[in-house]
Amino acid sequence: MKPAVPLYQAKAEFFRMLGHPERIRVLELLQDGPLPVRDLLTKIEIEPSRLSQQLAVLRRSGIVTATREGTTVVYELAGGDVADLMRAARRILTEMLAGQQDLLAELHTADAQVVL
Repeated sequence: MKPAVPLYQAKAEFFRMLGHPERIRVLELLQDGPLPVRDLLTKIEIEPSRLSQQLAVLRRSGIVTATREGTTVVYELAGGDVADLMRAARRILTEMLAGQQDLLAELHTADAQVVL
C-alpha cells in the first residue's frame, strides 16, 4: 500500500499546479460563470493548443469541469472554493502592494530630507 501524502505536500502540489499565469487567468474568467472554449480563447488570446493543455491540467486536478453542448465545450469551476481562493489571493496581493507603496513613500521622503 502506498503511504499517504502529508497534507503540506499535497498543498504544495496543489499550489504548483496553480502556478501558471494562463491557468490563473482561466480561473479568474470562470469566477463569473461557465464559458465556452471560444470565449476563453478570445479573452486569453493564446493558441488553442496551449489553452487546451492548460484546461486539461485544470480538469485533471478537478478544479474545473467540462460539459459538451452540441459542438461547444463549456468549462466551469468545480466549486465555489476556487473562486474564494482567487478573491483571497487578490486581497493578499493588494495588501502586499499597499505595504510596498508605504515603504516607497517613506524612501522618497527620506531621500528628499537627505537632499535638503
